[in-house]
Amino acid sequence: MLPSNAASVDRPQSKAADRAKRGFVLLPRRWVIERSFAWAARFRRLARDYERLAQTLAGLHYFAFAFLMLANLAKTLAQS
Repeated sequence: MLPSNAASVDRPQSKAADRAKRGFVLLPRRWVIERSFAWAARFRRLARDYERLAQTLAGLHYFAFAFLMLANLAKTLAQS
């Protein structure tokens, strides 16, 4: 049962909710996930869900991100 004054009960709001009311608020570390999805989208077979087995799709993700890490390592080694 709700108390009779349930409509007037103040609920604590987070600071992020207050800032969101004023405009755009950058969520912490969400950009890391979005960047990773963008990198994965560069690989044609990961753009659509063509694989029948989940293990095959997981293997393609491992391959794609291993390729990206090796490319980043090669670029870093070439600079030094």
